[in-house]
Amino acid sequence: MAEPAVAGAVRVYGLLAWTWIRAAAQYPVSMVLLALTTAFVTGLDVAAIVLLFAHAPRIAGFTAPEVLFLYGTASLAFGLSDIALGTTERLGEHVRRGTLDAMLVRPVSPLVQVATEEFSPRRFGKLVPAVLVLGYALAAVDVPWTPGRVAMVPVMVLAGTAIFGGLWVLAGAVQFLLVDSHGASKSMTYGGAFLTQYPMTMFARDFVRGVTFVVPLAFVNWQPALYVLDRPDPLGLPAAARFASPAVAVLMCVLGGLAWRAGLRHYRSTGS
Repeated sequence: MAEPAVAGAVRVYGLLAWTWIRAAAQYPVSMVLLALTTAFVTGLDVAAIVLLFAHAPRIAGFTAPEVLFLYGTASLAFGLSDIALGTTERLGEHVRRGTLDAMLVRPVSPLVQVATEEFSPRRFGKLVPAVLVLGYALAAVDVPWTPGRVAMVPVMVLAGTAIFGGLWVLAGAVQFLLVDSHGASKSMTYGGAFLTQYPMTMFARDFVRGVTFVVPLAFVNWQPALYVLDRPDPLGLPAAARFASPAVAVLMCVLGGLAWRAGLRHYRSTGS
């Protein structure tokens, strides 16, 4: 029974997203300009990394191609999750304004409705810098490309997307109870995206433990990147941790789904 429900939700998601895209396509010049602007603004993070390497040959022991590899995988994973589920951060607005009540009486999952709200092609502009940088990094990084390392790259991007997706839904679910937690949610999602763009060796060991065992951001790209780049783990975790991203992704998605359902069960209408 679960599979048809998931397939139906995906189908409805696609239909709603396509409806918003067709609406945006009525103004093609504006749509293209917004996408290019989004790509430019997102690419400023790359400029910051380039400026850092203009003053030092390595960052926390990592070369420029290695850091750009981390940036590309993290940004691509976050960009994909943001496209799919980023608007769940607006749940608090719907609770405050009472518009969530209307969503609950429609024959479509409230999560799908919130996630596809104002779905715009400009979101895809976020992927442009990530794809370009990742393509350069894959060509420039100095590692022997074994079949295992080649396979790990798409696996880590997909697993990272799912981990960020679980975080988006968790952050949205918190707003069922804490309506004004929007800022704290951003620190976990956008802050997590920024964090994963750099080597974890830049941060204190206790902090790295926190983003490994509490909020598992280290499994977005850091742990699998240690395998791809043939680097030792500063925490001394077993080698199996480098292959744990898919399992962590499943766990985060399950936790996000459970938190969302619990939030819906405990939601009390505003009466508006």
